[in-house]
Amino acid sequence: MDYSTLYSQCALCPNNCSVNRNAGQTGRCAQTSEIRVAWSGLHRGEEPPVTGEKGSGMIFFCGCPLHCQYCQNYQISQRGWDGVALTETELADLMLELQAFGAASINLVTGTHYIPSIINALIDAKARGLALPVVWNSSGYESVEALRLIDPYIDLYLIDVKTLSCDVASRFCGLSAYAKAIVPVMRFLRRRHPVTDLEHGLKGTLVRHLVFPGCINATVDFLKWYADNLNDCCLLSLMVQFVPPKEDPGFPKISKAEYDMLLDLVDELGIDGFVQETSDNEILWIPDFRRDQPFPEGFADPLPFFLNIKESKSQS
Repeated sequence: MDYSTLYSQCALCPNNCSVNRNAGQTGRCAQTSEIRVAWSGLHRGEEPPVTGEKGSGMIFFCGCPLHCQYCQNYQISQRGWDGVALTETELADLMLELQAFGAASINLVTGTHYIPSIINALIDAKARGLALPVVWNSSGYESVEALRLIDPYIDLYLIDVKTLSCDVASRFCGLSAYAKAIVPVMRFLRRRHPVTDLEHGLKGTLVRHLVFPGCINATVDFLKWYADNLNDCCLLSLMVQFVPPKEDPGFPKISKAEYDMLLDLVDELGIDGFVQETSDNEILWIPDFRRDQPFPEGFADPLPFFLNIKESKSQS
């Protein structure tokens, strides 16, 4: 199948922009069919099974179908940071270099709008010896049809379920439609990946949920829905370190009482997984993708192969 034709009338996410990205047009993701990568290297800030001993092999793609107000990667998701243009062969090379660099996994971050190119790159890389588990690290705002295409090549889904509330989605995700679009995505993953065994090969689905400030009731609703619908087939990563956008830093932090209440509810519902600890240093996690090392010292190692490509293409 010539997957590149899917860019001609793009419907890879629920926005259904229907633009011809092969002709240079852009929709909400702000990307043409040209692959653009912002950074690649080993990252040790993911959940323990994903990180491994040396770090997960991250590939951060530019652009995003959502425009979340709180996005820590705002430079590359919605602020026009162009990253580095790669061919499908170069993307496959990147995956193989991450494997040689000691990565525990290939971690594809926000690749929804590049699914056709990623499939071709994975086919190429696997034919040339890629043996690492592949992680699909996504907001979950994608079409089930697009997921069906990439699914045969994915081992672990690291999926956000940001909220089930249209009001919360409108405020924090930029689109109220997110709250409804995420449900069929999770139904699909439940059918396709009914068992999670992160200790034996990174298989299954790990669901991330970030607690939004002032929206604790929405998180309570989500946890109850998760317990009823996903608890038998997924693991949960509950995150509480919301980082406010620079334009509006006045968001209230989660209180100790709220945090303790959520811990109690997770236990009461019998939910298995990870719960992030509270901290006053969360602002340090905001990466600066203008730097070769965007992350806090000690948490990431840039891939020399990517830096060489970046330098070479900046001079051409």
